[in-house]
Amino acid sequence: MPTLAKRSEKLDLRLTPTAKKTLFAAASVAHRSVSDFVLESALARAEETLTDRHRFGLSAENWAAFINALDAPPYHHARMERLLTEPSLFEKSEQD
Repeated sequence: MPTLAKRSEKLDLRLTPTAKKTLFAAASVAHRSVSDFVLESALARAEETLTDRHRFGLSAENWAAFINALDAPPYHHARMERLLTEPSLFEKSEQD
């Protein structure tokens, strides 16, 4: 995660000796400094957490298309129907 902005803020945390050892080992294996490893990992997790919570906007045309897609009848998927109605491999072996 190359950052162009100069890092000037500091974040301190307390952790167990085991957690610290694990972070150092993982950073070493990844050929990263512990600081870079922890920052990259924390930011990746933060992005995962925030992804579903961000607002986004659609144009009127795209909103109408979105609503139409939601209101459209479901597609008939023969393979999906078969998957959900036929006994599974595990169920077949129980019947034998």
